[in-house]
Order: sequence, then C-alpha cells, then structure tokens
Amino acid sequence: MPVRCSRLLSVPLLALPLAAQAPGPAQDRKPEPPAAASQAPAEPLSPEKRGDIYMARKMYREAIEAYRQEERELSPRLPRRKPRDDDGTYQKTANRLAVILNKIGIAYHQLMELETAKGYYERSVKLNPKYSEAINNIGTVFYAQKSYRKAVGQYKKALKLSPNSASIYSNLGTAYFARKNYKEASLAYAKALELDPDVFEHRSSYGVLLQERNVEERAKFHYYLAKVYAQAGMNERALIYIRRALEEGFKERQKFLEEPEFAGLQELPEFKELMALQPRVL
Repeated sequence: MPVRCSRLLSVPLLALPLAAQAPGPAQDRKPEPPAAASQAPAEPLSPEKRGDIYMARKMYREAIEAYRQEERELSPRLPRRKPRDDDGTYQKTANRLAVILNKIGIAYHQLMELETAKGYYERSVKLNPKYSEAINNIGTVFYAQKSYRKAVGQYKKALKLSPNSASIYSNLGTAYFARKNYKEASLAYAKALELDPDVFEHRSSYGVLLQERNVEERAKFHYYLAKVYAQAGMNERALIYIRRALEEGFKERQKFLEEPEFAGLQELPEFKELMALQPRVL
C-alpha cells in the first residue's frame, strides 16, 4: 500500500549578533535545557513491504526483485517435507511463503506474463492448498486466456474455501458472462453485491486477489450491472450504469421499461430523462 513519508528538514542555526544575545554575564544565565533526544530511526522496510510499495507505484519488475528477496529469506526455514511432529511452525512458514509467491505471480500477471504468473500461483497453492486468493488468481489467468470454463471451475473452488468473498463472486459472474450464461452471471453478481455493496467499484490492481474487469460486451455488461443495482434498490448506481450501457451502444432500450427489476426507477425524473435522450455512442 502507498506509504506516506514525512521528511525532517535540517535548518542551520544562524549566529545572532552580539547585541541580540541575552544580557548579563554568562554565569548569570540559566543553563538551557538539554535538547530533546532525536527520534529513533525508523525500522527498515522488509523486502515484502518494499515490494508492496513498488506494486502500488506499478513498478512491477522492482516489486518482483523485492519479493524474491523475501522468498530467499523464507525458503531456508522450510524443510522439504512437513515434519510429523510439526508444532505449527512449518505450516506458518509455508503460509507466509505462499503469500509471497502469490504476490510475485500478481506482479508477473500485471506484466502480462501469464504462464509465469500461473506457475507462481500454483506453487503458492501447493504450499497452502486452502489459499483461496491464489486459487482465484489461477482462475484470472484462465480467464485472460479465454478458457472461461476452467476459470469458472477455479472460482468455484476458491468459493468453497471463502464463501463470503464478494470479489470472487464478481469474478465468477464475469466468467459466466463471458460464456454468455447471463442467468448465472446475474446470480453471481447479485451475491457479490449482497456481500459488498462497493464490489464493482473497486479499482485496486495489487494486493493478494485479482478482480477481473475485462469484458468484451461492455454495453451488455453494464446493462446487467444496472439490473443488479436496481434489484438491490441502489437506484443512483443503477442510473449510472443505464447511462453507460446506452452510451456504449446497448440497443434493447425497451428492456429498461419492461423488466420488473427497473420498475422502481420508472417515475424518477433522471430515469425518464435517460429514456428520452439519444446519447452519443462512445
């Protein structure tokens, strides 16, 4: 995450003219209190934290190098096989390393080196089979490669581990949408919105879980989002997505007037205005 740094400025003290100094002999002056001890220097950032900062700045190659340093520090602590008498130390280290490998995968994903990214995600899941974020990210690779059926399978697998993840439900809906299974897409989107009312507004491209936003049928995609928002009673956002759908060339305008999900918008002046307008297609 971005780090806000405060900078201490060192200002040189100017010698005062003799006439401006405090009057009286030196022995009559009270000794000045000792200067406050300077603040202890901040602890150096860990390689992982530096990698997170690079990711926030979209410096993906630098992020990979930082994360790899963290990987090199963690790997020697992990024996090849889990000891039978493990007291939890092995799995704790394995889980930490899984997070780092997943982050390296995301950095490669942002560079569109998809197979390399997928390899890191798979290594992450091998270390921690319950790591739903990495499983989700494997799904995003399949989605980017247009293997939508495989993407659906990965998202469903991730949801078994994290059934309350709005972002994964959003990704599942988008994979169904790409397969033109609009009914299942709508159900997944509705569930995502139920879990997080802001799920479709998130724009972060770093962290541990990728949220898919690339769809080919933008106009229809925004029509379905408008429908989900309207059904949830979120009228303001429904109107925004109705406008976007129309601006992107959605031709079935009559659906906004006929479908029951939009019934609650019918009497709103903003809705009537949208229906009367002929927005320029972007």
